[in-house]
Parts: sequence; structure tokens; C-alpha cells
Amino acid sequence: MGKAEGRCAYAEARHVESREEALSVRAGEVDDFNTTEAEGIGVRVRVGGGWGFAATRDVSAAGAEAALAAALAIAEAQPAGPATPLTPVAPASGHWSSPHEVDPFDVSLEDKLGLLFAAEAAMRADGGDARIVRSLATLRAWRERKAFASTEGAACTQELVASGAGIGAWASDGTELQVRSYPLAHGGLFAAAGWEHVLALDLTAHAPRVAAEAIELLTAPECPEGVTTIVLDGEQLALQIHESVGHALELDRILLGEASYAGTSWVGADDIGTARFGSEHMTITADATQPGLLGSFGWDDEGVPAGRYALVEAGLLRATLSNRESAAAIGLDRSGGCARADGFARQPIVRMTNVSIEPGGAGSLEDLIADTDEGVYLETNKSWSIDDRRLQFQFGTEIGREIRGGQLGRLYRNASYAGIGPRFWGSLDAVCGPEEWRAWGLTNCGKGEPGQVMSVSHGAAPARFRDVQVGVA
Repeated sequence: MGKAEGRCAYAEARHVESREEALSVRAGEVDDFNTTEAEGIGVRVRVGGGWGFAATRDVSAAGAEAALAAALAIAEAQPAGPATPLTPVAPASGHWSSPHEVDPFDVSLEDKLGLLFAAEAAMRADGGDARIVRSLATLRAWRERKAFASTEGAACTQELVASGAGIGAWASDGTELQVRSYPLAHGGLFAAAGWEHVLALDLTAHAPRVAAEAIELLTAPECPEGVTTIVLDGEQLALQIHESVGHALELDRILLGEASYAGTSWVGADDIGTARFGSEHMTITADATQPGLLGSFGWDDEGVPAGRYALVEAGLLRATLSNRESAAAIGLDRSGGCARADGFARQPIVRMTNVSIEPGGAGSLEDLIADTDEGVYLETNKSWSIDDRRLQFQFGTEIGREIRGGQLGRLYRNASYAGIGPRFWGSLDAVCGPEEWRAWGLTNCGKGEPGQVMSVSHGAAPARFRDVQVGVA
């Protein structure tokens, strides 16, 4: 990046090589087979207070130099502004890779399709029930290799391997349509892991239950409306964290940098260290160091090393998710290490790492239900809606179950719950223990202009909330 010297205060380059494969089987036939590969270089420079970014698929030296020239021209064309600082960081150096036992790209297409055919057929066992109108098994794997260098002396490489799979059954009686998914909705459960993760999901073993519950939902009563106690399963709590905590604590949103598209936040920069976000049972961490999680890395896309820190500690707001620019804007001495980019053709923006709730002392899910006299247990997300301040929300789940006398009772269909962020989190009074905690990987988090899609994991265990509005989705 020698040509950048003298023309800009800072420059960085990322070379990204990616490969992805997606498969699905529906009604005994291959429904989708898609494989993509991409390689390119993204260059970002800073002139005064303005950024310039350009990307190219030409990975030769000439291609990189052309991208650098384009980025410089864009930065120099920005309106003049103050040269605001970036938080300091030691130059990144070395290599990081995610753990995996079996590279999913070493597994034959026949084996992958065989697993999906078996799982999908098991939802239509013994000729199937005519009320199962759609059955789907899906699988996806991807690999990303990155190299990062900057004018501050950074030079590091990283490799991520990830995979996941899932099944879903849709049942209809002609007037009602219901769906059940495993291990979660949104295409399956994903992890920074290899083929061993897909096998461990044991899709075929769960398929008959998934189909049976979809059929059972057709005649289940609708979830009664009212204010009651709810117990959220870990997957639904993970999405609750994603939407009402993770996005609310992105510092660029708080500083209005995403107001025109992604929205703002009910949290203000002055709230850090003083505001109450929830009850004393609520401790939320951002942790990019956890093996096997989709938001883990060695360094973020600004070369900041992965770290772990509390966002909310015993209900009190302690920190936000930040990059080098937003952290410096509020006087922090270091970035939160949350700059991430979708491929080579997008520039890094503030994104979640692994935002998780810490396990509590409520024991197993069975223990928590036994300790709950009356309420509703809610499992597997079906729909969600939240305002652009990440404050008021409504979530629908695939199933609800009555809780009465410390036991799970009848099934409810079309269950939903609603709330206001800090009031809802303030009603949290129990979180299950470490034995129930697990990471839930999501792959469809959208943000930015132009749009970027990011994968992230959220660790959660089932938890109980008091005095929550529930009803029909």
C-alpha cells in the first residue's frame, strides 16, 4: 500500500476467498442445489474524517492498486471534515482458524443428499399423513479464508469453516396451516464446525416428532390472551437477545449512524455505566473467543483481537458493541472489536459478535417448569416484529404449552408475546443453569447500506419472565 503514503492517514486491505454450498430436499426430490465461490480484495482508506472504499475481483497486484486508487479518489471527494481519531490497536499478526473435525467440503454429495432424503422421508413415514402438505430438509456449509493488512503494520490470516442443517413440516386441514421445525426455524442450526455438527443434529430421529407436532397444532386451542408468566426456550431467547439487546447496543446505531436504514436505539451513549437494562438475573456478554460459534474470530475486520466483555452485568448497562471509529467518538480507549464485513465487496461496519446471556441458577428446564405455578412455555420462533429503536416488540412462536401446577400441559397454537425492552428484561426472574445453556447460530442478520448479511451465535438457556402480555400471533 505504498501508493497510499502521503495521501491518507490510514489504509487497509482484505483479501477474501469464500465457498458455499446449499442443498435441500422436498417431497422426496432434490429441491435446491447451489454452490458459489468468490474471491476478491476490498481496500479502505481514510483521508481527514472521510472514508473511501473500493473492491475488485482482480486479485493481481495491478487489481489491488486499481482498487486502492479508486478508494483514495472516493475518500478525497468526501466533504471536508475533522480528522476524528481511531482507537489504537497493536498490529495484528499470525493465523487463526475455527475448529472442525471433518471439512464438509470433503463429504460426498451422495452422503449429504442421503442424510437429507432420510430425514425428509421420516416426516412422511408409512405413506405419510395427507395433512403434511410440505416437508423440507436443508443443509448448508461455507468456508471463508481472509488475509488482512494495514498501514499500521497489521498482517494476519484467518479461516472459518461452518455448517448446519434443519428440517421442517407444514400441516394443513384446509383452513389452518401450522409448521414445526427442528432444531430451530430459519433454515437450521449452524455452528463454526464441520460435518460432525450436522451428524450430531440427528435429523432423522427427530423427524417423526416434528411432523406429529405440526399435525397436532391443527386442532390445538389458540393461545389465550392475557398477562401471565412465560418461560422461553433457549432458541427463542436467543432471538430475543439478538433483536432487543444486540441491535440496541450497536454503537453506530446509538450514534445515529444507521438512522436512515437500520434505525436507532432507545439506549444513549450517556447511559453506558449507569442505565438499568434488566433485572439482576440478566448478564449479557459479547464474546468472540468461544470455539465453535459463528461470531468468533482471531481478529475483527479492523485487526482488533477477539475479546470477551460484559454488555449488561446484573441488569446494569456496562458496554456497547463498537468499532475503532465509534469507540473513539465517545472517548473510549479501545474498540469493542465488532467491525465485520460481508465478503470482500463490503466495508466493515459494527456487527454483533457472540452476544449471549450467562446461565443462571434455576437448574434444568424441568426444574424451572416445576417452580412455575401457572403460565405459558414458548418454543421455536415463528415471527418477529420490533420497532426501529429496538424497544417495542412482538414475537410469535411455533408452539406454546400451558404451564399449570408446575407441569407442562396442553399445546397452544399461534402463540405470541409482546413487551417493551427494559420493562421486559426487568421481569426476568430465573435463568436455567449451565446444563441447559447452548449456542444458537443464526445466519441471516441484515444491516448496512448497501446491505450486508452476517452470521452470529447467541448462547442462551431457558428463562422465565413475569407479567408478560401473551396472545394470538
